Amino acid sequence: MEKTGRQFDDKEPSRGEILTSTYPTHPSQCRTRCLVSMKCRVKVVNRFYSFLPRGTGKMHIDHVGRLPYLLAAGFTGPIFCSKPSAKLLPLVIEDALKIGFTRDARLIEQFLHRVEQQLVPLAFGKWHNVTSTPTCHVNMKLQRAGHILGSSYVEVALRDPLNKRRQRVVFSGDLGAANSPLLPAPKAPAKADVLVLESTYGNRLHEGRLDRAAKLKQAIERALHNNGTVIVPAFSIGRTQELLYELEGIIHRADKQSLWKSLEIIVDSPLAARFTQVYRDLQPFWDSEAQTRVRAGRHPLSFASLYTVDSHATHEQTVRYLAESGRPAVVIAASGMCAGGRVVNYLKAMLGDARHQVLFVGYQGAGTPGRDIQRYGPQGGWVMLDGERYDIKAGVTTISGYSAHADQAGLLGFVKQMRHWPRSIHLVHGDAEARRALKVALESLAAKHGKTLKVTLPVNQLE
Repeated sequence: MEKTGRQFDDKEPSRGEILTSTYPTHPSQCRTRCLVSMKCRVKVVNRFYSFLPRGTGKMHIDHVGRLPYLLAAGFTGPIFCSKPSAKLLPLVIEDALKIGFTRDARLIEQFLHRVEQQLVPLAFGKWHNVTSTPTCHVNMKLQRAGHILGSSYVEVALRDPLNKRRQRVVFSGDLGAANSPLLPAPKAPAKADVLVLESTYGNRLHEGRLDRAAKLKQAIERALHNNGTVIVPAFSIGRTQELLYELEGIIHRADKQSLWKSLEIIVDSPLAARFTQVYRDLQPFWDSEAQTRVRAGRHPLSFASLYTVDSHATHEQTVRYLAESGRPAVVIAASGMCAGGRVVNYLKAMLGDARHQVLFVGYQGAGTPGRDIQRYGPQGGWVMLDGERYDIKAGVTTISGYSAHADQAGLLGFVKQMRHWPRSIHLVHGDAEARRALKVALESLAAKHGKTLKVTLPVNQLE
């Protein structure tokens, strides 16, 4: 991939690239048709079925961004998602429409109303009948995936009454990392005949939570000592809320005389602020640790030193003030890969100043400015932002443990915890290197446990 500025055509994916979170399924004996929320095109699973009318595994735009196209093409069927996802979806779609389609409030409202009419929010852990015909019965169940609030993996139970065939298919969606703030870790299903499994971090192991919290604290304290700002590129949904949760914990444990008590935490993203409010409203879906904090009178996503920046004018003033004043602060701003959004203005203003720190807490895709800063920043390199070159003198730190995706150990554990292992696994949603590494690891795990397992890579990737 080229370093920056590449235009993608997701109808013609290049070998091994991550382009989209939907993929086509085979035509089948079951005549129900759908697109399934995952990343990377792949020849999916078995000609016995085509699967669901429409499912959304989580509320990141790469998973739901095709909804406008789907509805424009005439789709009038149900859109299945979890109950928390149903609360988050309108915010994601509204933002996407404003960026990529129109700012006409009337048209956006009409579209959101149509989506709301077709949404079918489902409770976790309960079977739902999708279709029942003389030749095909399809039931589905959503289970917590632990990736972002409301994210799900999907169990699909298929039955062919004529041939008396049964099959259990599991679509992992994006699986969350163990010990993620706010979210319960995903629990594997009891069984699967076929598993479609993500592989984003199929070749990596994350740091432990204590290690990553210590690194987060150290990176911020370094900027405090230098009278600088910590810039944290983060997507508006999921990562931002997890960081706020961790920062609230650090501030709560700090001494009363500590600079942490006066440190400003700035969320410079109107969308992130709206998502954070919805996260607060969805408190019943938080994990037990977060519930304990709330019962103790703490507010993990709404603490005293947390500020939000709404208007563009205030954003510009904040950038200038922090760049010139030397007042320590932590700024969380989108986009997470520095490919656009308000974080770019902070980077332009502060990358050339050694007082400041850029702290990456999520995956940086190849060809993005974030990947270039991450790779070349520690060497005193440069990055192109909006067509201009910016030298990197600011510190650059990466904390891998804050990824919302399971690492290799988590992905292997998802399979190993099943009472009845799948016969075949289809790997999707990852770079070619990550998929190949995970394939080797899965095959080794199966051999160790005496299991017969076929692991398949996407058809657009050579083994």
